[in-house]
Amino acid sequence: MSIPAIDLMTALRSGHSTSPRLTWYGPDAERVELSGRVLDNWVAKTSNLLQDELDAEPGMRLRLDLPAHWKSMILALAAWQLGMEVVLDSADAELLATLSPEAGSEGTGFDAVIAVPLPALAMRWPGELPPGVVDFAAEVRSHGDVFMAHEDPDASLRAIVSSAGTPHPHSDLLDGFAASHDTGVRLLVRAGDGLEAALVQSLGAWRNDGSVVLVHPDVTVTDKLLGDERVQGD
Repeated sequence: MSIPAIDLMTALRSGHSTSPRLTWYGPDAERVELSGRVLDNWVAKTSNLLQDELDAEPGMRLRLDLPAHWKSMILALAAWQLGMEVVLDSADAELLATLSPEAGSEGTGFDAVIAVPLPALAMRWPGELPPGVVDFAAEVRSHGDVFMAHEDPDASLRAIVSSAGTPHPHSDLLDGFAASHDTGVRLLVRAGDGLEAALVQSLGAWRNDGSVVLVHPDVTVTDKLLGDERVQGD
């Protein structure tokens, strides 16, 4: 059985697979550009990490204790591809992806904690990690570029609950949760608006064969940036 998140990843790695789909502007002149094929590879590797190392399966919950960032977008897409629920608030979850692994590992009830260093070139977590915490940067690259689910996802299971309290099943992820955008849009998404807003806007752009320029709050959005990236409708 397929679900919208799986269909979306299929579309992103097909067709114009070498075109930019997610471009990140971060502090210290950091720029990361992911084509559809590379974005799909990252999502596949992350889904395999969740499934093979952490026993993730449809219906389980992944809490993203992370800002809007290209890595948090990948984790959300990977969880949805598995048929998991993405949690953006303090609700209960089996798995936690976080910038604060010490807090998440101290008897808080998570089955597993994933430490996510945000710098693009980080090959591992900077420093020691508590026992049992998974280092996302160190582990994800060793996983396969193709994802094969061990269990078919259920489209009726919950994919996310919006900040307004609206539950969205997987079947409704692109029709109900995602924003509406023109076909082929090159969309500016401001990370300062939060992870939920970034996911809503990005899913809407990708659904309509578009792409996203995600910009950290500390980065000034100049006319040159908009022109260089061919952003439409800032």
